[in-house]
Amino acid sequence: MKLILAIVAVLLVAAAVVLAALSATPAITMDPPVKAIGASTPVKVEVTGPYGLRRFTAVLEQNGARYTVYDHHNPARRLLFMRLREAPHAVSFPAGKQQAPALRAGKATLIVEAQSNDFLGRTTSASFDLDVVLEPPRLAVDEAQHYINQGGSELVTFTVSGDWSEAGVKLGPYTFRSFPQPGRPKNERFSLFGFSWDLPVDTVPHVYARNAAGTEVTGRFWYKVFPKPFRTRDLEVTDAFLDKVVNQIDPVGSGDLLTRFLRINRDLRKQNNQALADLRLKTEERVLWNGPFSQLANSQVEAHFADVRSYIYKGKKVDQQVHLGYDLAVTAHVPVVAANDGRVVWASDLGIYGNCIVLDHGYGLQSIYGHLSRIDVKVGDMVKKGQAMGHSGSTGLAGGDHLHFSMQVDGVQVNPVEWFDAHWIHDRILSKLAAEGAGAAGAP
Repeated sequence: MKLILAIVAVLLVAAAVVLAALSATPAITMDPPVKAIGASTPVKVEVTGPYGLRRFTAVLEQNGARYTVYDHHNPARRLLFMRLREAPHAVSFPAGKQQAPALRAGKATLIVEAQSNDFLGRTTSASFDLDVVLEPPRLAVDEAQHYINQGGSELVTFTVSGDWSEAGVKLGPYTFRSFPQPGRPKNERFSLFGFSWDLPVDTVPHVYARNAAGTEVTGRFWYKVFPKPFRTRDLEVTDAFLDKVVNQIDPVGSGDLLTRFLRINRDLRKQNNQALADLRLKTEERVLWNGPFSQLANSQVEAHFADVRSYIYKGKKVDQQVHLGYDLAVTAHVPVVAANDGRVVWASDLGIYGNCIVLDHGYGLQSIYGHLSRIDVKVGDMVKKGQAMGHSGSTGLAGGDHLHFSMQVDGVQVNPVEWFDAHWIHDRILSKLAAEGAGAAGAP
């Protein structure tokens, strides 16, 4: 009997040793970390551990006082835990004054603790310093009349006060930044925004302001949207065209020419347009343009802004895409000049656009020049209106020699025609900026 008891004891000790060795310590990450909380701010923490969670708690600590804002338990699994391996847990909970009424504005610490659901139940914790922000932002939006063309641009001014960290305009899925009005305090701001061609005309634009804790307020302004018709057209895709553009853009791609073309026309187009949109972050907070923008001299318009193109191959429609710009043709390898003063923020190949130049004109306004045969400027160069930057060509997704010209406002491509009109620029843009210095650089 003693021998049996001794064997059982050894087995139990061995089992405990094995179970202890298999037990794990969880890891806690918060990416990006929450830097501020307000009335009730969503917090998301990821806990990594092979056996899941037995307990998770979150506590706010401020001035020596502790407030539990989240406490969750699961049934304990001490013996059979090794059979139940789990993916990382995403734990979401709100934290703020609603969960801790005694919380005050100022500094605080969020402490989260996780316990592994295994034999030992090891516990780990992490702490995050943050600000408690309880005052919401406040907005006062201008009372001007805002006439907006579908596919066009507009500018709204507003004053933001209270506790705020971000403000601008939201329009459907698009968000447009704001900038301080030239010569005015930082909280007196304006937002240059575009009404994307694909938005329904009943989409409501509004100004927003948000603080670091995520509390957001909105403000409305008077506006009227004018619907605009956009052309539809069929484009014949020939084998000769496919051979030219596909092997130029994607020389080592796999699949037949049509398959590779469709990949370029869909996927690469999307990637290239995103790369253009991302250039909005490379803008100066001042007016760089001077007067109206200029269309390429003596050019014939071969394609318009927001043409909806159906691609026809051997009598069958194989794709449909939207052409966001103007195709302008003169003669082969004609000098391509800057439509206005600006700084070069892109001067290289860009997929379907071929050799491409992008100029920044300040405050998120940029112009795009594609399909060039040659580029004669480099990133960082300041150029003047009418200055030659390269020559037209047929690089990228182009069937013949021409210039693809387009413009974007904070990453959203808009109809350039408005920007060719000196009166429109004065009435819709410059006259709304308060400081006289703002209009001096861009006066017609």
